[in-house]
Amino acid sequence: MSFSYLPAEKVTIKGIEATKIWVDMLPVYYTLPQNCREGDKIKICLFLSGLSGTKEDMVSAFSNYITSRGYVGVFFDHLGHGERSPKAITRLNSAKEEVNALRKQILDVCFGNLYRHGWEILGNGVLDSLRVIDYFEQHFAISRVVMGGVSMGGDTAVAAAGLDRRLDRLLCFITTPDWLRPGMCDLYTGQPMNPGKADAKSQWFYDQFNPMTHLDRYARGMDILFACGENDTHIPPENARRFIDTLAQTAPDAASRMNIWWNRGQGHAVPSAEHLEGLFDWFLLGAAIPEEK
Repeated sequence: MSFSYLPAEKVTIKGIEATKIWVDMLPVYYTLPQNCREGDKIKICLFLSGLSGTKEDMVSAFSNYITSRGYVGVFFDHLGHGERSPKAITRLNSAKEEVNALRKQILDVCFGNLYRHGWEILGNGVLDSLRVIDYFEQHFAISRVVMGGVSMGGDTAVAAAGLDRRLDRLLCFITTPDWLRPGMCDLYTGQPMNPGKADAKSQWFYDQFNPMTHLDRYARGMDILFACGENDTHIPPENARRFIDTLAQTAPDAASRMNIWWNRGQGHAVPSAEHLEGLFDWFLLGAAIPEEK
């Protein structure tokens, strides 16, 4: 049995040409390096947004860093976000006010009970990532797969890598490998947050996918760079440090391949363009970890 979805189409996002495809019912963009021809072997880089972000945001912010280093950029929305929201709201088809209202609604709902809603988004994102990688392997000649993202997008990447051996290199901005998020404070007030309470489905996702409670999955070894805000109180960098230190107790060689890059003086924010160049050089070209400034 097979299902028929909409054909591929070209879209332009802030001057960047992307191809939109459907992986089952999941809309996905991919962007190509220059001179990439049909049938060429390709390397793909999945890069996902933080909570309330969209695949359009990721294309405009990160595609050029990825394609200029010879990788195909792959982007999709989290559950309930952007084109996957009830009204399929994106910056390509909706007014700015509608886009911003959706972002606020997502943040309000998830921060009202992060364990219930955030864990469900994360769990679905992990499964979606595996399906998207499968799709590209089935339809393209793939030589390598890497993954990363911002905040919840990075959380998703770490969990997916614990399940999928095709992933062995990650770049994660302001990310936690512990879905409990100890020490989490509100993004806007700085006050400690009540994380809420999971329901049965979101608890299942946590039980199955949370990296901190499945350290054995990371003992095989993978290169992970956690780019953490030195002053981040929303996702405290101590969570990444504790993950690495705890893994080192049983798998020191694997832990030695994981590092923290400090975004000095910054909170819950993506590194500046100056720093992104060096971070993506590490990620996609194998350069040394850039110096912290």
